[in-house]
Amino acid sequence: MLRDLSFAAPGRFWVLAAAAGLALVALLVLRHRRSTGERYAEPALLASVAPHRMGWRRPVIATGLALALVSMTTAFAGPSVAGEQPRERAVVMVALDTSTSMLATDVAPDRITVAKSAASEFIRDLPDEVEVGLVAYNVAATLVAVPSRDHEQVAAAVEDLPLTDGTAAGDGLLLSLDAALAALGPAAGDPEPAARIVQLADGDTTVGTSLEDAARTVAAARVPVSTIAFGTPDGTLELNGRTYPVGVDLTALREVAETTGGRSYDAFSAAQLREVYDDIGSALVREPGRVDVSDLFAGLGLALLFATSVPSLLWSSRLL
Repeated sequence: MLRDLSFAAPGRFWVLAAAAGLALVALLVLRHRRSTGERYAEPALLASVAPHRMGWRRPVIATGLALALVSMTTAFAGPSVAGEQPRERAVVMVALDTSTSMLATDVAPDRITVAKSAASEFIRDLPDEVEVGLVAYNVAATLVAVPSRDHEQVAAAVEDLPLTDGTAAGDGLLLSLDAALAALGPAAGDPEPAARIVQLADGDTTVGTSLEDAARTVAAARVPVSTIAFGTPDGTLELNGRTYPVGVDLTALREVAETTGGRSYDAFSAAQLREVYDDIGSALVREPGRVDVSDLFAGLGLALLFATSVPSLLWSSRLL
């Protein structure tokens, strides 16, 4: 944990040098007083003139107090380690496939029911500071909810999405990208914009911009897309007395994730999907940074101070 330890104010370690100098002066004064007392006192009075000897206890107490000083000075110097921290601001766009094929029942009770339930749960569980928006796409892409911190409102909007024929998956990605960058404003020009797209789908584009072209555009904007593929490769849909093959297109969705630098997931059950969302949720809202550990050193210093000063006072009514 402490391999990447660094300090915001390393110059404050001069406190240790000053303390060491004062300790040395105090030691010299103590030895001088001791030698003076032994020189002029009668042998019978030495016990009352010389300090009470604590034997092995004194070096143990001195060591504990020294370690307490080192630990608390380290805390004063602003220590931190490499780690992850919450983003101050992030935009998450959920792009949900609402084509008729999402009625397939190979993910029980059906793909769209599980997708809506998991999407709503994911949106509600995002940290309050994260803005989340919603895009639905079938024959066309629609911005259902602009990015907002009102997670409950966006989650509720998921439940009312209708289904129809057609899969404008590429247009859904592009619309999600536009909404995310518009919400970020000037920050959209950062080297790594704090935006992510989560695409829930079961197949490739059948109308509009191709997924391949859309993925290249999103990648150029440096916004990763995490894709969740719903269903099984041999899924079918019963509609109007006929059976249609609606196997999930894992390859197309995986290529989107790879092109944009995101991750792809295959979800075959509601339980698996919740695990996927937990993983995505933590990755979306955290970024590399420095984690302050001054409290750790300050607490250690206080513990050492308490553990040495109290026994010392009990043994001799003084610290040393």
